[in-house]
Amino acid sequence: MIALSMALMLAQSPAVMVTDTIPMQWTPHRVYDSRSKRFADVETMAARAAQADVVFFGEQHDDAGTHRMQRALLEAVARRRNDVVLSMEMFERDVQPQLDAYLAGTIDEPTFLKGARPWPNYQRDYRPLLEFARARGWRVVASNVPRPMASAVAKQGLGVVSGLADSTRAWAAAEFQCPTDDDYFKRFAKVMGGHAAPGLDAATTTRRYYEAQCVKDETMAESIVRARGAADAAPLVIHVNGSFHSDFGDGTAARVSRRLGGLRTMLITGVPVRDLDAIEPKDDRKRADWLVYTLAVP
Repeated sequence: MIALSMALMLAQSPAVMVTDTIPMQWTPHRVYDSRSKRFADVETMAARAAQADVVFFGEQHDDAGTHRMQRALLEAVARRRNDVVLSMEMFERDVQPQLDAYLAGTIDEPTFLKGARPWPNYQRDYRPLLEFARARGWRVVASNVPRPMASAVAKQGLGVVSGLADSTRAWAAAEFQCPTDDDYFKRFAKVMGGHAAPGLDAATTTRRYYEAQCVKDETMAESIVRARGAADAAPLVIHVNGSFHSDFGDGTAARVSRRLGGLRTMLITGVPVRDLDAIEPKDDRKRADWLVYTLAVP
């Protein structure tokens, strides 16, 4: 019953059209097509994105240039089609009612922000995305697992999920797969760098943190799949997440493909660099179909 209620909640469409008052800001950038191995432009990338079923735009969360390019992509795609859903790692499933109410115009922005737990950089980086989607009448999906649940898994392991009350458990994906014999785990372990949490050895810490990562990936993937299925005609879903969740087609991207085979997916990743004239795409092109280089702020 809970799952059905969530599906119906996601299926709701905004009932109000508003004007987007946030102008797009230009940012220095270069766009690279990894498949053709040549530089291109935003319009070419957007034309390809508009033909996809799901687009993942990976980011470094604190890179303002990448966020501006995400907004540029939304605008360019919107010129080509409007059956689009914006899915965001930055909002958690349990705040979907507040998000829906704001999109529908039944609550104001201060009320929405008070209940939605926005990230610290929301005003600068994510508000332009949300407000553009709101102005276009797009649905926006709060796709991520609530932080307390992810934190509990990181501390106690994946088994803690089975002990949750049904009402809490429903905010996470119904199914988890968390193998430790693939490249995704190897890259995750490398990032962890042998870190050990208090009272745990490094191996246990890495495994539990990875299980929390998998819970996020599985939940975001399930949210994306639900968004595709909630409309009569499956829309394009543009999902924004930290690049580790989608680089190399792993993480959330792989879990979407596992649930819905045959999808036309497109991977984009933002790459902040110090010098836009000294780029070596061969070092990055395996990460995504499209690389969006932005000028890193010192």
